[in-house]
Amino acid sequence: MIHDMNHFTVLTDDLDRTLAFYGRLGLAPGPRPPFDFPGAWLYAGDDRAILHVIAARELPSPAIGVLDHMAFSARGLKGVKAWLDAEGMPYDLRHLPGSGVWQLFCHDPNGAKVELDFAASESP
Repeated sequence: MIHDMNHFTVLTDDLDRTLAFYGRLGLAPGPRPPFDFPGAWLYAGDDRAILHVIAARELPSPAIGVLDHMAFSARGLKGVKAWLDAEGMPYDLRHLPGSGVWQLFCHDPNGAKVELDFAASESP
């Protein structure tokens, strides 16, 4: 039976830009099996890769798939907003009714929709 999320995988035609994007959000490359294609496994501080990035594969056109979005718990809402603003990257910030959680939606360099969830106590 399913009991936890293992990982998400995104395809990219620009591995460096994708790693820089997720690196700014706090994910770090770590151990990855010796596959015969380029890519990276990204970690959020523990021993489990939560995001797999695969490069050098043809991207669908348009660059979307059946995955609607990936959601991460995050900290530092002000800093993330400042970075996205400085980069000119569009985002949608919502205050979740009931819980007060802040949800920030943006897209990675490959068009994958990313949700970052911040505690209600953080201020934008």
